[in-house]
Amino acid sequence: MTDSPHKTPSFTPMRRWRIGLDLAVRTLLVLAVVVMVNYLSAEHFKRFFLSSQTSIHLASRTKSVMQALTNQVTVTLYYDRQDDFYPTILALLKEYKDLSRDKITVQTVDYLRNPAGADKVRDQYKLAANKNLVVFDLGGRTQIVPGDALVTYTYTNVPNEKEPEFLKKPFAFDGEMWFTTALLALENPQPLKAYFLQGHGEPSLTDTDGRRGYLTFGNVLMHDNYLSVFYLQQLGSQGVPEDCNLLIIAAPTEPLDPAELQKINQYLAQGGRLLVLLDYNTIPGMRKSAGDPPAQPTGLEPILHDWGIEVGADYVKDPDYTSSTLTTQDIKVQTFGKHPVMDALFAAQLPLHMIFPRPIFRRDWHNNPPPNAPEVTELAYSSPASTLYPETGLPARKYPLMAAAEQKPAAGVLNPRGSTRIVVAGDSYFLGNHYIEDVGNRDFLNSALNWLLDRTALLNGIEPQKVTSYHLLITQAQQRQLRWILLGALPGAILMLGGLVWLVRRK
Repeated sequence: MTDSPHKTPSFTPMRRWRIGLDLAVRTLLVLAVVVMVNYLSAEHFKRFFLSSQTSIHLASRTKSVMQALTNQVTVTLYYDRQDDFYPTILALLKEYKDLSRDKITVQTVDYLRNPAGADKVRDQYKLAANKNLVVFDLGGRTQIVPGDALVTYTYTNVPNEKEPEFLKKPFAFDGEMWFTTALLALENPQPLKAYFLQGHGEPSLTDTDGRRGYLTFGNVLMHDNYLSVFYLQQLGSQGVPEDCNLLIIAAPTEPLDPAELQKINQYLAQGGRLLVLLDYNTIPGMRKSAGDPPAQPTGLEPILHDWGIEVGADYVKDPDYTSSTLTTQDIKVQTFGKHPVMDALFAAQLPLHMIFPRPIFRRDWHNNPPPNAPEVTELAYSSPASTLYPETGLPARKYPLMAAAEQKPAAGVLNPRGSTRIVVAGDSYFLGNHYIEDVGNRDFLNSALNWLLDRTALLNGIEPQKVTSYHLLITQAQQRQLRWILLGALPGAILMLGGLVWLVRRK
């Protein structure tokens, strides 16, 4: 036999080196192209997002604020990285950073996984507890946005065979509004002052009671809107302070005396700003229980009448809007008037959750308004199926539940405080601790405050970002069936199919 000829190897050392060098060069070229495209896109092209949850489209007002930013701001995300909204918040802050031309620096400290870093941040900013916060720091002056304020939640029914169950799910993301407001507050360090009337049964801003307490309300004033808040007592003798930018009268249950009412009317005539929250506890003749004396009006009704707002002496029951709420005593308000206070809620399709609301009408001047009459707008309405209680003889109709009034100074007249602005809501419970976080209640409060304080122009066009979430709602019986299918039927079918294949191949 002759020996087979010697075969030359397919891959000589030289050929292997050439292939390796070619692969390295091609890889470097691809990386160089990626780097150049990334640089050019960052400087000259618009970004795109693969996830709808991190899609950021900043409002024109935010862009103007970022371009006008002159100071260096450090933003600390004191946050749990596993939080559902952490990627959205981080993406939003990166947009702020890019628009500011590096005037904003963003850093993250995960207080659950970085104890040493968390201790440093807590000491630096005097934080009391570990919870999600966004800290804006400009040269030692800080604004802290709580993570709970960034997301609006709603409740949906969950199928349950034994008892009613509700699922809390995110509805809207308000990060841009709060972050822009925080930056504006840092750029303008002198806070506005709000005075909260006391002495007539009003709730306290430190009260933690779920239904009537106003602790969260106070936090919204101070932390979300950066107001300095003061209690106002002995109004009849001292009057409204000269530095009062906003007077708040929330849920009084006892009448105000004539001297106090005179001071309030004088304050409004000077161009004051007033937020009034009434409820059914001051409907004349109403009783909380059989042994209680009949309720009396607050005394504010005639003053509001003079400013074009009528307060109804009943409360509204709405069978159409009540069916989707947690109890039979409240209303999901979904119809809004055209006004800056309601624009954000209308755009985001956020309803209001109100409890026993009183009707608040625009006064009918009978085609004969006085000179320089206030401009009054009804802000929110019940459904056409609504009726009044205790009045039962009127046909069902749509009722307004809140109103806003504005009167600009007459020509040639200079008001010390500017234009008079008033917002009146026929309910106070909807801004109490229990309900303020539901649907659009908190957003309404912030919009009303911005309009009353004439900050609408600063935040114009900043709307909540709607959140799309998906939940599989099934009963417990369906859960058991699904568990058996996933843990039993599917693995069993796979094993059976494998056994059949084995038998066929064996034959």
